[in-house]
Amino acid sequence: MARHKAPRPSKQAAHPKKSKKIIRYRRPLNINVGMIIFALIFVYMVFSVTAYFRRDKIQFYEVQEGSIVNNKNHTGIILRQEEVRNTDRSGYVNYYVREGKRASNGTRVYSIDETGSIASFLAENSQEKVTLKPENLSELKKQLTGFSLAYNSDRFRSVYDTKLSLDAEVMEYMNLNALNDLGDKMDKAGVNFQQVKSDKAGIVSYGVDSYETLTPSDISEDVFDRSKYTKSIIKSGDLIEKGVPVYKLITSDLWSVVFPLTEEDAKVYGDKTSLTVEFAGQNLKASGNFSVFSGKDGKTFGKLDFDKYMVQFASERYVDFEIMSDRVDGLKIPVTSVTKKDFYLVPIDYLTQGGDSTETGFNKEVYSQSGTSVVFVPAEIYYSEGNNYYIETGAEGGFKVGDYIVKPNSTDRYQLGPIASLQGVYNINKGYAVFKQIDVLASNDEYYTIKKNMTYGLAVYDHIVLNADTVNEGELIYQ
Repeated sequence: MARHKAPRPSKQAAHPKKSKKIIRYRRPLNINVGMIIFALIFVYMVFSVTAYFRRDKIQFYEVQEGSIVNNKNHTGIILRQEEVRNTDRSGYVNYYVREGKRASNGTRVYSIDETGSIASFLAENSQEKVTLKPENLSELKKQLTGFSLAYNSDRFRSVYDTKLSLDAEVMEYMNLNALNDLGDKMDKAGVNFQQVKSDKAGIVSYGVDSYETLTPSDISEDVFDRSKYTKSIIKSGDLIEKGVPVYKLITSDLWSVVFPLTEEDAKVYGDKTSLTVEFAGQNLKASGNFSVFSGKDGKTFGKLDFDKYMVQFASERYVDFEIMSDRVDGLKIPVTSVTKKDFYLVPIDYLTQGGDSTETGFNKEVYSQSGTSVVFVPAEIYYSEGNNYYIETGAEGGFKVGDYIVKPNSTDRYQLGPIASLQGVYNINKGYAVFKQIDVLASNDEYYTIKKNMTYGLAVYDHIVLNADTVNEGELIYQ
C-alpha cells in the first residue's frame, strides 16, 4: 500500500493574519455644572414669568387727602301770599302792567272793552309803528336764558308753559306801547272801555293756577306731580267771561319753597335751621330758614323761608334748586376699597403688657390637668370706642368665644363674646393685606372721605387694595 505524504504547511499558515478592527476610545463623562445651573435658572425664570402673567393682579390705590361736597338737587313748590282778581263783566281784556311788575294801590292794571273797539282801533292805527323797546327785549332774553339753563327733557310740558308766558308778555308789551302812543287818538275817537285799577299794592301776575291759596298743611306728594299741573294765562286781546280770574296780586315779599325729603335727607338736614341753596338757571344763591314738617299724607317735607328775591320767581310755581353742603376734608378713598370685619369687644382696663416685652395684650385663663393658670396673649388693637377695644376674632387672634381674660392686678374676669363690626380697608404697605379701620365723614357714589390722623387708621400715601372683594386678610399681595 502506497503511503501518502502529508502536505507541508505554508509560511502563511504558520503565521496567523492580524485583525484590522478599530476600537473607539471612550472618553470619561464630564458634567458641566455651570450649564446645569444656567438651565435651572432659565427654567425658573420661564416659570416665574408665566406665573406672573397668569396671576390675577391686585390693583391698589394710594391714599390722598381730599374732600367731598354733596350738593343735592331738589324740586320745590313755591308758596306765597297771592290774591286772585276776577272780572265783573265780559269783554275783551287789555293789560297795562307787565308781568312781574310792582303796582301801587290805584294803578291801572287792565281794561275791559265789551265791543272790541280797542282791538279794532289798535289794528287800524298802530300797524307796524309799535315795536318792542330795548328793556322789553332784555326781559324776554333773560327769561329765555333762565329757561334754557333749567330745561329738563323729562318735563317737556314746561316748554308750552314758557311759550304761553312769552306770548302773553310780548302781546302785553306791544299793547302797552301802543296804548301809550295812541292814547290821545283813542280819546278823540271816542273809544269807550272800562278801566280797572288795583285795590292794593303788590306784584302783578297773569298766570293763574289752583295753588294760590296752598298752605303747608295742604301739602302732599300729589302736588309735586307736574304732569297734572295746569296754569291759565290770559293775553291782551282775549275775550273773557264775567267772573273768571283776570290777574292776581302777590302782596308780600315773604315766600317759601316746600320740597319732599327722603329718609336720608331727613337725617342730613333734620337738625339744620338754615340752608343755602342755588336756584337752577338763575345764577342765584340764597340762604333761608329751614324747617321740617309732615304733610297731610304723612310724608316728610322740608320748607325754606325767604324774605327776598321773590320777584324773580313771581311767574313760577315750581323751582329747581341745589342745596349747598358743607365741605368735608379728610382722606379720600374709593368706595370699592371698603369692607367689614367682626371683632371682639374687650374692656379697655383689661389691657396689659407682657413680662419684659413691649407687646400689649391680655391675660387669658388656661385650663389643664394641673389646674387653672394665666398666660399672656399678645393682641393687636384695631380700634377703641367708649370703654372697649376691638381685637381679632377667631383662633388666629389667640382668642375664641367663651375664653376668659383676667384684669391686671385683680381677680376680675371677662368672658369674650360680644362682637361688633367695623368698616375698614386692606392696607398692603407690608406686602400683605392688613385690615385698617376707617371712620366715614362723607360719601358719594364713588368715594368716601374718612377721618385722618386716627390712632389705628390710615395715613396719607398708604397703599390699599382697590377692590376689597378680591383679597383676604393676611394674603400676600403682588403689586
